[in-house]
Amino acid sequence: MSGPRVVITGAASGIGAATASALRARGAQVVGLDLRASEDGDVPVLACDVRSQDAVDTAVAAAIERLGGGLDALVNCAGIGIPQSAGARPDDGALAVIDVNLLGPWRVTAAALDALRASRGRVVNVSSGLAFLTVPFATAYCMSKRGLVAYSDALRAEHGDAITVTTVYPGYIRTPIHEASAAQGVSLEGAVPPERLQDAADTLVRAVLGPPARDLATTSRGRISYALLSRLPRRLVDRAMSRHLRRLARRGAFDGSPLAADFAARMR
Repeated sequence: MSGPRVVITGAASGIGAATASALRARGAQVVGLDLRASEDGDVPVLACDVRSQDAVDTAVAAAIERLGGGLDALVNCAGIGIPQSAGARPDDGALAVIDVNLLGPWRVTAAALDALRASRGRVVNVSSGLAFLTVPFATAYCMSKRGLVAYSDALRAEHGDAITVTTVYPGYIRTPIHEASAAQGVSLEGAVPPERLQDAADTLVRAVLGPPARDLATTSRGRISYALLSRLPRRLVDRAMSRHLRRLARRGAFDGSPLAADFAARMR
């Protein structure tokens, strides 16, 4: 066997599946992790619930064994998006988002760290443009993705002597992760410009196989936007967001959403 040895979480659909296939096409040896196992495609997927450290330890060990006993890169791509209000008590959905999106990468990285240090490998954490710009009704999601940036920084500070840590920031991409928000009438569709799935996959391939990078946006527009957002005074960003939300509310963007009904009325 030859080629970089890669484990990718969330490999059964969306960005994870596209990245796994793209890496395999570039000659990488790839094993995926997801809730359900599958041997149907060109990339084997092992069953793993990233909310359980025992399940993670078992799956990562099995993946490394299938890769011949070593690991060159880990891509933490597994994620879920369940909407909730910042003014409501955190429900089971909010806790699940934090568990999968933030603690999941921590668990998987810890399980793979010895192998990654041995190969002087790479960890690629998939954050989001919402780490820079918070939107309503994605409370736990935004918290988890901003927190994942902090985890990348902490991991780099502690283990940057032996591994490379890259954080990738996709924008809005039409994948199944947005289905729960759409069902509750708070979709990002029409509120922000979409990005192509292939752009995200290509960026993650670059993070794994290309020159080491600290932070990567998945489009040029994203790179410019995130640079501006990180430099502008937050009060100006807040005002611009408020104006945008009022325009969306007046156009009926939240009509029919019980979750956003009070918010939409106030925005109008």
